[in-house]
Amino acid sequence: MANNNALEHLLKIEAEAAALVNDAQEEAQKRIHENEEKNRSSYEERYKSEIEKRKIMLEDDKLKTKEIYQKELDSYKDDISRVTVNQQRFSNLMNKLIEEG
Repeated sequence: MANNNALEHLLKIEAEAAALVNDAQEEAQKRIHENEEKNRSSYEERYKSEIEKRKIMLEDDKLKTKEIYQKELDSYKDDISRVTVNQQRFSNLMNKLIEEG
């Protein structure tokens, strides 16, 4: 009889231990899942932030490039507009080249 009580007591303790292990495993899985979600959310936030930062940098670079291009184009147009062509000399040169050709 004492053996039965001892055996029942051991089985009860074993069942309680199994329940504790099961609860611990469930809690561990819950915490792992929460950490995965937290890390995923943090990564997405950093990723989106970096994308926005790079978009702004790209737009700034485009604007700067456009400004530089426009300045160079205006300078080129200004340089061309200052060039004077002596129409008579040009005509004479063309006639000479045509005659020689």
